[in-house]
Amino acid sequence: MEKLRINDIISKKGKEKIVALTAYDYQIAKLEDEIGIDIILVGDSVSNVLLGYENTLKIGMDEMLVFTRAVARGVKRALLVGDMPFLSFQISKEEAIRNAGEFIKAGCDAVKIEGGEESLEVVEYLIKKGIPVMGHIGLTPQWILKMGGYRIQGKTEESIRKLKKEAKLLEKAGVFSIVLEGIKEEVAKEITEDLKIPTIGIGAGRFCDGHILVVWDILGYTEPPYPKFVRLYENLREKIKEALSKFKEDVIKGNYPSEKEVY
Repeated sequence: MEKLRINDIISKKGKEKIVALTAYDYQIAKLEDEIGIDIILVGDSVSNVLLGYENTLKIGMDEMLVFTRAVARGVKRALLVGDMPFLSFQISKEEAIRNAGEFIKAGCDAVKIEGGEESLEVVEYLIKKGIPVMGHIGLTPQWILKMGGYRIQGKTEESIRKLKKEAKLLEKAGVFSIVLEGIKEEVAKEITEDLKIPTIGIGAGRFCDGHILVVWDILGYTEPPYPKFVRLYENLREKIKEALSKFKEDVIKGNYPSEKEVY
């Protein structure tokens, strides 16, 4: 299968749903790529999913680049997007281009930046410098201190107007797609219909141009409870615990290693 490019993703709007997932390591990235996932995001969600931090504000560029390089080694076809972590783009445009460039050098095809109007200047700057950008509005985890927590967006007329305005501004700035997170379904639908570029939903209802979830959530590897929008396709957490317990029991009882497992 040929490598997907930015234009391939844009051209899917209105024709074919875009399938996206996060990945944080080589093995999962390779599996996702082999089955034809369109967009693989090295999400800053790795902060709490794999590193044990309480939110995404704790992870920095050095850690993100380690995971990005691992994922990039497993991706041949999918569009690979690096999630710009907290304070990697908010300090200055110069700092933003330097950090975005590191994601590109690590193997990414684009970067994702959270925020609407507050991030617009940086988004425009990166695009002008030749780095494709995926936008991200609605529930933006890097802004939870300002937002007062993880709150569903699009509940008030003011919030709806803000979301619609930000989506159009990001489109005008040149982003190739926008993640809509934690937005009421009817609002996400209206935004999707109003844009020429694709929307990628996460907790934003049924009518986005594509959908993304955290891979370890849908596999049941992370610890519950899960957000309402997550669908479990497997329960790896219990299966792994069961396998580990069997290994422990075999060692204690002297059943491992057996004759066939020694040199």
